[in-house]
Amino acid sequence: RSLTPFMTAKKQIGPWTVKSCNAGYENPWIRLEHNEVVHPDGSDGIYGVVRFKNFAVGVLPIDEDGHVWLVGQHRFAFDRYSWELPEGGVPRGEDPLAGAKRELREETGITADHWHAMTRFDISNSVTDEQGQGFIAWGLHRGDCAPDPSEQLALRRVAFADLLKEVMSGAISDSLTLIMVLMARELALQGALPEAISRHIRAA
Repeated sequence: RSLTPFMTAKKQIGPWTVKSCNAGYENPWIRLEHNEVVHPDGSDGIYGVVRFKNFAVGVLPIDEDGHVWLVGQHRFAFDRYSWELPEGGVPRGEDPLAGAKRELREETGITADHWHAMTRFDISNSVTDEQGQGFIAWGLHRGDCAPDPSEQLALRRVAFADLLKEVMSGAISDSLTLIMVLMARELALQGALPEAISRHIRAA
């Protein structure tokens, strides 16, 4: 397939010199770039990058009994079923918290009174520029789900202790879920979360 010129003037990216950049494929969510580069050692080469148009957000919604809501869906790229914390993409420039609230409501029907932002992270920084952020939500209220027409979702309520076991055993492998569960556990142990939810997480 022919490449569309995206950048023709040379530019420097750290120790790499980019001689040209062409877009090989683009849709509303990603752009695949082919870069002709000079490597740090001076040799010519190529570098492919997937540019993401959305910022990834995820939510760990924990209720007053220490249970967390998971979303189940079949993931096309891996052709396998996956249980995950509620997550999705937020257009770049939008407040990640606003997007996280929307994703939680759409996927689970849940709204929350209280939110705590966790760390930002790079999801696959060798060949993509996708970044994300996790949030903990509590003071939960159930409502009606409103998933995208392309989504076929299931919901599961699980104790945080059991969720941690699934993460540690490898039964759950979604990167955002792993990061959020382990980060929430560490924050609770450090006393950085309200006692109302920390006690459930620390007991796991």
